Amino acid sequence: MTEKNNQKTSVAKQLGPGLITGAADDDPSGIATYSQAGAQFGYGLMWTMVLTYPLMSAVQLVSAHIGRVTGQGLASNMRGFLPGWLLNLLVTILFIANTINIGADIAAMGDAAQMVAGWGDHWFTIFFALASLLLQAFVPYHRYARVLKWLTLSLFAYVAVVLAVHVDWAAAARGLVVPRIDGPDAIATIVALFGTTISPYLFFWQAAQEVEEVEDHDGARPLVEAPEQAPDEIRRMRVDTFVGMAFSNLIALAIITATAATLHVQGITQINTATDAAQALKPVAGNFAFALFAVGIIGTGLLAVPVLAGSAGFAVSNARGWRCGLEHKVKDAPGFYGVIALAILLGIFLDWSGIPPMQALFWSAVVNGFAAVPIMAVMMVIATRRSVMGDFRIHGPLLVFGWAATIVMGAAAVAMLVWQ
Repeated sequence: MTEKNNQKTSVAKQLGPGLITGAADDDPSGIATYSQAGAQFGYGLMWTMVLTYPLMSAVQLVSAHIGRVTGQGLASNMRGFLPGWLLNLLVTILFIANTINIGADIAAMGDAAQMVAGWGDHWFTIFFALASLLLQAFVPYHRYARVLKWLTLSLFAYVAVVLAVHVDWAAAARGLVVPRIDGPDAIATIVALFGTTISPYLFFWQAAQEVEEVEDHDGARPLVEAPEQAPDEIRRMRVDTFVGMAFSNLIALAIITATAATLHVQGITQINTATDAAQALKPVAGNFAFALFAVGIIGTGLLAVPVLAGSAGFAVSNARGWRCGLEHKVKDAPGFYGVIALAILLGIFLDWSGIPPMQALFWSAVVNGFAAVPIMAVMMVIATRRSVMGDFRIHGPLLVFGWAATIVMGAAAVAMLVWQ
């Protein structure tokens, strides 16, 4: 019994940055995009999740490798490979896209709370935003990471929604294995799906969290300095990333399935926000499905907002050479926490601006889809350079799938431009 418990503990300990990154991928912006895909195209775009799993796993594992091997964040490593103006441009695009996502996510959380409580959507929005900011600023990373890991459980609400509605499983199975593209709108939706699934902020976050793991554990060092630690750490990163990305895509499939089985079959094909999807489910699938969907929005938002703001803080700080890290106190890393605060406060402003949140979310995902391509290409170059990675340069399947992900993202972006 003791041996089994130790094995379970060992597996649980291996889940950290990858699991949190994968779960944060299913934020309210992702929920909105997946809901739109299911409502508009039914089960027809489910195959994209099968395609993206090995690709996103490879990209996130490359990000993790860069962080753990070098002991530096992604933008810090990019400073040696990109002109300053290009790195600043990419980081600025990331900051803008993340801020839009934060604004839409906290608005969705406020709306979901208002639907459950019956009052105070904007006040709930401000509360969730400030709570996230204060937690990041004043709770040490090693404690905060545990909170984030527990919040991943909120995503199971969407599995429960699927179990609560009638699903045409034969059609769902066809959607998983038979690719279908029905015109320009489908192309734009596919790019948005790729952009919200293989998203730049996730690259920066997972690399940064590997650096945090090094700094948080006594005796841990970058692998280029301590190669004897490599076997255990590389094994941990693989388990963590593959499980985290599988979790992410299974939840995405659950959301597409739920909205395809309910909204699409009822002719509801336009979703303006994640909460629109929850509201539309109420008369179609009942109060139980509605409540689960709404609670899931709040839980995933609480998980995703710190990841979005934190990844912006890490990216800007790494690019500028500032001290950064969630273990540091605010006074020791003012620039890092200043970027986090600015992203969240601008997100609150967007909630009050009247900009349609679904449009902002959808097009920020499209922008992410375009911005990801040069970032991924540079990541792959960095990960194969002996001068950076030493004996831990990526090779074999990880190299193949990493470049395949870059090519697929580029092809999707070009296809959208051509079709539009």
